[in-house]
Amino acid sequence: MTVEIREIPLGGGLRDFLDVVDYIYRDDPNYVRPLNMDVQGTLSPKNPFFLHGEGTIFTAYRNDWCVGRCTAQIDRLHLARYQDKSGFFGFLDTIDDEEVATALLDAAAEWLAVRGMARMRGPLMLSMNGEVGCLVEGFDSPPVIMMPHHRPYQGELIEKAGLAKLKDCYAWKYKVGEVPPRARKAHDEIAAMPEVKTRHADPKHLERDVRLVIGVHNDGWSENWGFVPMTEEELAKMAKELKLILDPELTFITEIDGEAAAVALALPNINEVIRDINGKLFPIGLPKILWRLSFDRPKWARLIILGIRKKYRGAKKYAALSTYLYAQMNQAGLRRGYEYGELSYTLDDNHPVNTAIKFMGGKIYKRYRFYERTL
Repeated sequence: MTVEIREIPLGGGLRDFLDVVDYIYRDDPNYVRPLNMDVQGTLSPKNPFFLHGEGTIFTAYRNDWCVGRCTAQIDRLHLARYQDKSGFFGFLDTIDDEEVATALLDAAAEWLAVRGMARMRGPLMLSMNGEVGCLVEGFDSPPVIMMPHHRPYQGELIEKAGLAKLKDCYAWKYKVGEVPPRARKAHDEIAAMPEVKTRHADPKHLERDVRLVIGVHNDGWSENWGFVPMTEEELAKMAKELKLILDPELTFITEIDGEAAAVALALPNINEVIRDINGKLFPIGLPKILWRLSFDRPKWARLIILGIRKKYRGAKKYAALSTYLYAQMNQAGLRRGYEYGELSYTLDDNHPVNTAIKFMGGKIYKRYRFYERTL
């Protein structure tokens, strides 16, 4: 039985692309199907990513039965920044079949090569600012918001298709509770500084505050591997989406002498309230979500951003700013009834950040992998 690959243009019909995960993950109790509207929005030509990128969609079939999916995409902002002729693949989900995975990745590679790319990396959805990596450790628990999940065989199939490990990243599990004494002392020292003021994001001025948060994040993480800054259009989209799920008490903007110097942003784990709606908001999905967010709140939150401006990160006086924010987030979690936090993701070779998370009591519980193949 040969594998048939079909290409779908952006904005095309996605029924098979969306529904194939029901078959692939049919006996995986930890898989959480994303909301269809989120996936459709990501792969819509109206997504602001495609103002500086291009992409296409592939599905794989055996006997006219969909058994896998994948995307290929090019980010011109990445190319302008790194000059490395790298294209990307993403949304890779397949049955446990080497021929299927190889056919999909070969199709993505060919699409990228025709457009002048010299290497293919991934998985990314669609860029480093989205979901990244293939899960290779930590299959025994569900993914949290905006993090991928895969079958244990997926990474091996990627390697059999000719890709090799490029880099790993970690997700850390943190138990909300007592802050270690040394961390509490560091927090108190920063809190006592008169020039340091901290506030939550203001839902009435969310786009303004999202711009502040991302501005600090971009400054602090600009030298990170694979970093690409968000555009103004992407910032506006992010602010609009955050309005629906944001818990303002899990946001912190710390100013030093009136300048935004350090930020932290965590999101309630919406995956806990969408697990049984199979990606569909209507007719009963949306009422379920609204009721659960009000009366059966998530027990997990995900810290997606913690950033410090370079000039403050390098200043000895403010060396404890990250610990200060960790402690602030922990106290907010306690007040709001969260039991666990995921800190994700951090690169495996980012030793200062990983050491700081260990200092606060975090433990690595999932590992994600980037792969690369020369075209």
